[in-house]
Amino acid sequence: MAEQKVMIVDDDKNICELLRLYFEKEGFKTAIANDGQTALDISKTEKPDLILLDIMMPDLDGWQVLREIRKYSEVPIIMLSAKGETFDKVLGLELGADDYIVKPFDSKEVVARVKAVLRRSSGAKETEEQEGIVEYDKLIINIKNYEMIVDGVPVDTPPKELELIYHLASNPNRVFTRDQLLDQVWGFEYYGNSRTVDVHIKRLREKLEGVSDKWELRTIWSVGYKFETK
Repeated sequence: MAEQKVMIVDDDKNICELLRLYFEKEGFKTAIANDGQTALDISKTEKPDLILLDIMMPDLDGWQVLREIRKYSEVPIIMLSAKGETFDKVLGLELGADDYIVKPFDSKEVVARVKAVLRRSSGAKETEEQEGIVEYDKLIINIKNYEMIVDGVPVDTPPKELELIYHLASNPNRVFTRDQLLDQVWGFEYYGNSRTVDVHIKRLREKLEGVSDKWELRTIWSVGYKFETK
């Protein structure tokens, strides 16, 4: 298996160097960026397997960089931040981050979290290659090209919305709690405010409500959600 490359983005050069040493010791290749624009440039030219992205940076901050990268890439991204408030973690989730690590951190834990996210990402790719498409009456969800077709018409669906409905529809009639969905779809072991799941479900409902009487995206009150077939 080819060496995997981690890009470390932080305006603190000491943090970058410390993490670089740890990752290279573990057999990873590394790329370093000390500002947001450089991070965007490197992400396009070197195509890292994962990005560690600091939030508080001059000029382009981590949120802006995350938004830009998500316009053209689904590369796993782990946010690094001294801000540990629930709001920041929820924002990271909603913008498409795969994990969130609060500073100060233990470098060994960062390496372990990176390996975990890469394993999940690799597993997801294998699943996509084996399956990739879920079909129901008047509904096709294609995770390979991130397309949802409703009653024969492609419907614009952001990546996390599509991953969420794909996960639910791949496990029909199974109830998932919000925390399970955060962990399995977003990749967070996240115990704070789970309203981000509700927001994504609401948006999906607007696209899927009343399309077919053979399936339904259902709320199981005080528990979670399921894709119910009839």
